Amino acid sequence: MRFLKPLFDFYLNSSIHVGIEVCCFVLITCFRFELPLDQNFLGFVFFGTITGYNFIKYAGVAKLHHRSLATHLKLIQVFSFFCFLALVFFVFQLSLQTLFFAAFFGLFTVFYAVPVFPGKKNLRNLKGIKIFVIAFVVAGLTVFVPFVNHHMSVDFSIWEVFLQRFLFIIAVLIPFEIRDLDFDEAELGTIPQKIGERNAKILGVFLLVAFVGLEFLKPETIVAGTVSTVVIGLVSAGFILFSRRHQSEYYASFWVEAIPIFWALLFWSTGRFFI
Repeated sequence: MRFLKPLFDFYLNSSIHVGIEVCCFVLITCFRFELPLDQNFLGFVFFGTITGYNFIKYAGVAKLHHRSLATHLKLIQVFSFFCFLALVFFVFQLSLQTLFFAAFFGLFTVFYAVPVFPGKKNLRNLKGIKIFVIAFVVAGLTVFVPFVNHHMSVDFSIWEVFLQRFLFIIAVLIPFEIRDLDFDEAELGTIPQKIGERNAKILGVFLLVAFVGLEFLKPETIVAGTVSTVVIGLVSAGFILFSRRHQSEYYASFWVEAIPIFWALLFWSTGRFFI
């Protein structure tokens, strides 16, 4: 166990878990619309997520303490560098059109960490928008870009799935904002800071009700999509309601982050059952 815990912590801290999570969002889009699975695009999303997320998390730390970084942070730096090299490889496997649209969402990742606004502020520091930027980037990258990658047009049904995904991501980020209440600066204006922990949970559940409700407004009913959406909505609501300011170590960073992984597995297995 002493050996496994450091490995597990590295798995989480190096953002491998987040990379898998975002790839699962892509898979859900492909399952729903019966898009072919493009391994090059999945590789691009996986390594791009790790590179971008680690840049956001650790760039400031590395700049300030690069000579005295703890061993695990140095390992993450090295790991992130190799992920970046893998990202470069997959960049050359994709079309310019795919890269252009992916770069559009990627710019938000850069602006999230780099101060480009007056007062040396970045998107993260602009009051009250952090959670919406994350939801917009992840939803856009995992809903719109797969269609661009297959040279397919975007119609109303895809916009509806984007809205669903956007609402879902905002909802499941609330446990993270509740966890960080004791650490986030007041000027960030996170949802729990603005309306309180209890009201933030109510808002999260309301967003999930809208997320599930949109499923029943779609012109075509996909059994696997409907079943998995309802189940995931209930599971996510439970995680939101039971979230606390003082959570267990892996409550948000592993279990909540794992919800899209469970969603993709549920969608795939349910789809096979109803074939």
